[in-house]
Amino acid sequence: MATALDPVEYRRVVGRFATGVTVVTAVLDGEHSAMTCSSFTSVSLDPVLVLFCPERVSRFHDIVLSAGAFAVSVLAQGQEDLSRRFAVRGRPLEGQFDGLPHTLGPVTGAVVFDCALATLECRTVSAVEAGDHSVVIGEVLGLGVPDPDGDPLLYYEGRYRAFR
Repeated sequence: MATALDPVEYRRVVGRFATGVTVVTAVLDGEHSAMTCSSFTSVSLDPVLVLFCPERVSRFHDIVLSAGAFAVSVLAQGQEDLSRRFAVRGRPLEGQFDGLPHTLGPVTGAVVFDCALATLECRTVSAVEAGDHSVVIGEVLGLGVPDPDGDPLLYYEGRYRAFR
């Protein structure tokens, strides 16, 4: 039997894996919602699938599962403020996109940010509970590259980092 791992040590160790930063959005009953997410990855080319992992106790978890679709905006350097805005738990939902250049994706109707490095619009095809998170898999139905010359915003050891 394995010894129980210290959650703080686990977080420190996995924090040594650099990730990109995204904001995942969804719209349900006309209300737009978002969350910052670094647990996003490509899954398959045939069919084209991606995944992200929302915490099951978050407001966004139930919204995105009920919506059945979501959009992903891959953030660029200089967008740390955007990431921080949508990482705040319990923030007011009204006006959360005010002052942020964005459009509604033509496929999902979910918010995509005009200044993102890349955007993906997805239809949810599967969700599996995994510990305190769910693994949400989406089929990619739409793509965009709003900022083709930008560099990615990275997250490493609990801090935002620059690519160069």
